Amino acid sequence: MHPGKASNPRRKRPVSPGSSTLKNSEPSSPERAFQAALKLLAPRDYTSAKLREKLARRGFDEAAIEEAVARLEGQGWLSDRRFAERFAEMAVNGGRFFGPRLRLEMRRHGVPAELVEETLGRLRHERDEQDDLRSVMERRYPGFSFAVADDREKRRVIAFLQRRGFGLGAIMKILKVEEIY
Repeated sequence: MHPGKASNPRRKRPVSPGSSTLKNSEPSSPERAFQAALKLLAPRDYTSAKLREKLARRGFDEAAIEEAVARLEGQGWLSDRRFAERFAEMAVNGGRFFGPRLRLEMRRHGVPAELVEETLGRLRHERDEQDDLRSVMERRYPGFSFAVADDREKRRVIAFLQRRGFGLGAIMKILKVEEIY
């Protein structure tokens, strides 16, 4: 045996309580599911549906997941309403999603349909679609002129705005009205 190998501290490490070999042998428990969920929630919010999905992928059984989710909701760590409001506000303020596209993205993130409608209804009353559309145009296409642009450029701008969730009527209204000034 080589003398250097026996003294290498990296060769054999003692098994720590947090190592993966112990985790795999332990049964799924509500407390372990709760701790795993807290770790997932530390960097970002999730809906209860997405959190359940993530915990299931990590091997927790349904009873442990349900107990952990109920505990998180009871302690205020998990709230679909809070997620929906924050997601919608950030999406609209950042110019990422509007209207039908925002609805689709919220559903994709696991927000219940009735909560999506409630959140979007509140946003419609608080915000003006024309102002949001104008803001996106100014950020993305400063100096764009519908009258001067060729057909290809017009189609590209309109398609971009439609992918963001704006309706064609609202887009055309803004593009043509802006030409008057």
